Amino acid sequence: MKRSNIYAVSLLFASTVFAAGSYKLVKTIPLAGDGGWDYLTADSDNRRLYVSHGTEVDVLNLDSEAMIGKIPNTNGVHGIALANDLGRGFISDGRDNQVTIFDLKTLAIISTVKAGTNPDGILYDPFSKRVFAFNGRSKDMTAIDAATGRDAGTRQLGGKPEFPATDGNGNVFVNIEDKSELVRFDPKTLEVKNRWNLGPQSDSPSGLAIDTSNRRLFPVCDNKVIAIVDADSGKVITTIPTGAGTDAAAFDPGTKLVFASNGQDATLTVIQEDSPDRYRVVQNAKTQRGARTMALDLRTHKVYLSTADFGPAPAPTADNPRPRPKILPGTFRLLVMSQ
Repeated sequence: MKRSNIYAVSLLFASTVFAAGSYKLVKTIPLAGDGGWDYLTADSDNRRLYVSHGTEVDVLNLDSEAMIGKIPNTNGVHGIALANDLGRGFISDGRDNQVTIFDLKTLAIISTVKAGTNPDGILYDPFSKRVFAFNGRSKDMTAIDAATGRDAGTRQLGGKPEFPATDGNGNVFVNIEDKSELVRFDPKTLEVKNRWNLGPQSDSPSGLAIDTSNRRLFPVCDNKVIAIVDADSGKVITTIPTGAGTDAAAFDPGTKLVFASNGQDATLTVIQEDSPDRYRVVQNAKTQRGARTMALDLRTHKVYLSTADFGPAPAPTADNPRPRPKILPGTFRLLVMSQ
């Protein structure tokens, strides 16, 4: 290679590294209401952002970042799954032990379906055209036919399920938080194919992302690491340090970046995927305390996180030895992280 070409390639590499490590907080979006929150879901194709918020889901336009609607009566909402090919959305209502089905265009509620106890993570799998609600307290999953809204079966998972992911080709994966495991199952038969122990280096996995091209899974864990797992063998290839209070993971196939949102440390860990087996932290971008869940817009590469301000925790009681601090009224907001 000629020297000039080598120089050009070196500049390109340097600029890529700089861009990968240049995320910063560019905007804060106040949202009305004082309830808690869990997952966010970005619909990059239809330019909408769905934000869990107490007993409703706030819906924003991803381009203007303005509120365009709400989906009410989702008591204890955890997550939002989208079936764009069917024009339907699905919300896990944790306190009502059900899934709310809504119209993606109008946001009108279509129906509700009973799930297990405390449905939390939720996923639409386009291969089977089913929605899966993962029920934290009953330690099982509820399958729902996405087109009809009918119950398609229940399967015990042998532990507390957290966040799921699909490869879109007949495999669904879910973290089992209290066993430090990853489960792979067939979305059509509901048969559990594999149960992979993540080992002592990966404790209590919660959020999960997937690189379908390279067959890599990214579970984030309580012990401040993200594991890199082979999606076919279940082998833990390596672990990468993140931060305290990590609860969500995301992968951007356009930039080959992996993200972990760390609520206690108030950081967003940005990791570059150099190859299927080589990863490096390029940034721990400053966010705000409490920002533990996130959504990634694949078109703009922006990351959205939810948080609020908290007051002091109430005094411990026998029934509640570890009480959570209360959210201060009027402080719920979205953080927009961009390059």
